Amino acid sequence: MVRGKTLMKRIENTTSRQVTFSKRRSGLLKKAFELSVLCDAEVALIIFSHNGKLYEFSSSRGLFDVIDDTIERYEKNEKARTSDKNNTIQENIQHLMDETADLHTKIELLNDSKRKLLGESSESCSVDELEEIETQLEQSLSNIRDRKKLLYKEQIDQLKERENILLNENAELRKKYEMSPLQLSINDRTKAMEVETGLFIGQPENRTAN
Repeated sequence: MVRGKTLMKRIENTTSRQVTFSKRRSGLLKKAFELSVLCDAEVALIIFSHNGKLYEFSSSRGLFDVIDDTIERYEKNEKARTSDKNNTIQENIQHLMDETADLHTKIELLNDSKRKLLGESSESCSVDELEEIETQLEQSLSNIRDRKKLLYKEQIDQLKERENILLNENAELRKKYEMSPLQLSINDRTKAMEVETGLFIGQPENRTAN
């Protein structure tokens, strides 16, 4: 018979709860014993029932004294781990503080350089500093002009490409709608005939077509 999945909540029935506690306590003690034997591990297990009764297991027989040793060993390891964790946190905090101070210094230097490039606070600059600022401005101006030339060249190339497209389209339209000399001659004769048939000679009352 397949066992259903146990719902993880407190068993309300006292008898069923006691039976389940007894079975699972025995299984837990057995697993602790197997772990200590198979893996040569130091295992200390303490269980209190709902009514306060104590059940315990130690991989080295001696009960309370051995369990106390295991607990003491655990506390020492926990303190060492907590201390290492605190040291790591302090180191991280100090590292972040150092980075913040370094970034603050860099920001101040950048702001000072910006003010000097804008011509502010130049009265406190030496001749060498002013020459350095002048060199930086000339280099920036040169870079701006180069970028501007590049953008102009790209725009001119695009306009030329558009011009070629329009010229080709215009040529195609001319070729499509251009009349041949023969068609032009026929059309001219037709127009002349239309003009001739519209001429009359004589008085209005007895004019005849010529």
